[in-house]
Amino acid sequence: MSGIMERTLSILELLAAHPDGLAVGVLASELDMPVSAAHRLLKELSHFDYVRQVRNHGDYALTIKMAAQGLSFLGKTGVTDVAQPTLDRLAADSGELVRLSVMDYPNLVWIAVAQGATAGLRYDPGSDQGVVVHLASSSSGRAWLATMSDDEALALATSQTKDPILAALPQTVTPATELLSILQETRQRGYAIAVNCYLAGMGAFAVAIRRPKDGVAIGCLSIAGPAVRMTSERMHDLSGTLRAAADEIGMTSEASFFFNRLRHSADTPMQSQRSA
Repeated sequence: MSGIMERTLSILELLAAHPDGLAVGVLASELDMPVSAAHRLLKELSHFDYVRQVRNHGDYALTIKMAAQGLSFLGKTGVTDVAQPTLDRLAADSGELVRLSVMDYPNLVWIAVAQGATAGLRYDPGSDQGVVVHLASSSSGRAWLATMSDDEALALATSQTKDPILAALPQTVTPATELLSILQETRQRGYAIAVNCYLAGMGAFAVAIRRPKDGVAIGCLSIAGPAVRMTSERMHDLSGTLRAAADEIGMTSEASFFFNRLRHSADTPMQSQRSA
């Protein structure tokens, strides 16, 4: 890994995945950089209040500064204002975890969540907002990839294997031939499924959110819960409700600056996303 900017951003991304902090040596090893370079960049980030030492000569962790900036940005885009009522209603109807992800090409990013399970066994990760979706192993990722040509889907899924953060996630590796088969089944079924893939014991299904005027996929909406509840029959029963909620968000997306901004990034590289 070379380049000050690349190294600095990689440090921030890695620390975001470890809120308790990491030792300099561990961080340097994970990012394949010299310890001296990692220490120097951490000192610079500390000077600008993006990281702090958890204890003297100990681990480094992110401060709240970057998270606060992210929340401020989301608030000003209007995404949560537009989508949250729909997420809350879908969570209440399904009794499970509902997540919204948006396209930020070449990534899909989880940005909003609503929990419908109020008691008993439930899936509640608690830290998904701002996390890049692993495309090959998650229902949201598969739903998004299914809107593309096979060539583009494979290119995006393969590119994530080069990301040290995503590569470290405990997901099942999905061979190219298996992924293409999954995407074909997703297109025929109308929604994507992932059970015991992204996380053991969890099942989820998702649909793409499309702009109403041209059908371009701008994000995904998913329902997730313990695999013992998220059976194929239950997913099928809830699929109409999920699709209606995704269509609702798509219809109201014009009210959000962020979704309107995505128009330009979506139109250029992803012509294949247009619906037939």
